[in-house]
Amino acid sequence: MPDALVLSAIENWSPRFVTNGVDIADFNRLTSSIERWSDWCKTWSKAGNEHRLLGEEALASGEHLSAGAHLAQAAVYYHFAKFLFVDYPDEMRTAHSLAVECLDKALPYLQPAGERVAIAFENTSLAGILRRPRSSTQVPAVVVLIPGLDSTKEEFRSTEQLFLHRGLATLSIDGPGQGEAEYQLGARGDWEGVGAAILAFIDTRSDLDASRVGVWGVSLGGYYAPRMVSGNPRYRACTALSGPFHLGDDFDHLPELTKRAFMARTKSASIKEARECAETFSLREAASSIRCPLQIIFGAQDRLFSTEGAYQLRRSVSGPVELIMLEQGNHGCSNLSYRHRYLTADWMRAQLA
Repeated sequence: MPDALVLSAIENWSPRFVTNGVDIADFNRLTSSIERWSDWCKTWSKAGNEHRLLGEEALASGEHLSAGAHLAQAAVYYHFAKFLFVDYPDEMRTAHSLAVECLDKALPYLQPAGERVAIAFENTSLAGILRRPRSSTQVPAVVVLIPGLDSTKEEFRSTEQLFLHRGLATLSIDGPGQGEAEYQLGARGDWEGVGAAILAFIDTRSDLDASRVGVWGVSLGGYYAPRMVSGNPRYRACTALSGPFHLGDDFDHLPELTKRAFMARTKSASIKEARECAETFSLREAASSIRCPLQIIFGAQDRLFSTEGAYQLRRSVSGPVELIMLEQGNHGCSNLSYRHRYLTADWMRAQLA
């Protein structure tokens, strides 16, 4: 019988894994073999090794399309090996390094190709993946993709394709406390500075239309996205998918794995300190400064964040706002991806036209 942490991961996240690139047969095979949480990372990393080997074999054979697909999928498996494995930092970091390595190798062979970029931020830089639509006849608008507490840019290939197919460039980033930045920078509630740094980077790119920038964020990224556009008139549109309005209101009800991850990624010394930190992740003051069109997607069956937060955000903003509440949607609404992903991509294209 799997322990409580394994069961929690399976019950909360299975639709997300499949939506973002894990083969359903692999998911069932791997999770059915894990009984202890301490075995999670090595089991998923072993599967990542299988996909990485396929990618390297395809690369050696000159089959670049296959190589890109296999290596990008391997990156997702390594990512899900480490995504909440904060109690075992050495194993977590090894799996994360392999996720980054595999995606970097895959980038030239994706359709369209990707480019690894660095975004200057404070005294360091934030890693990002930039992809531009192949058939664009003009300099494209760009959508910034923001991960959540346990997601990273390595998880976003399927989401990127939604925007790329509609002629929009994508910039997936690891912000403070996320992915490659989590070892130097703790997660923080004030993302206005991150938003300014991203725009400053886009301004340096002649192959992106810096006057047409949108933002999409999921889970805690669904909080970061509206926070970073608040008070910044240069952002043209924002989608907040399953984000909290005030994390302190939800913290006590979070799953144990999520609390531990938040403690680690905010660099808090205890759960009590993490609880106090959660109070600073708030849109109570910033929401009234959100003036660009805002699309809120939320699932009524969300186990992490309260639906009331979505209604509070809708009531609090100053600009055009639309709330889509999916009655059977889970956290991230990945169990109903067909109900919102295409809708969001079409909406974003219209806003950035």
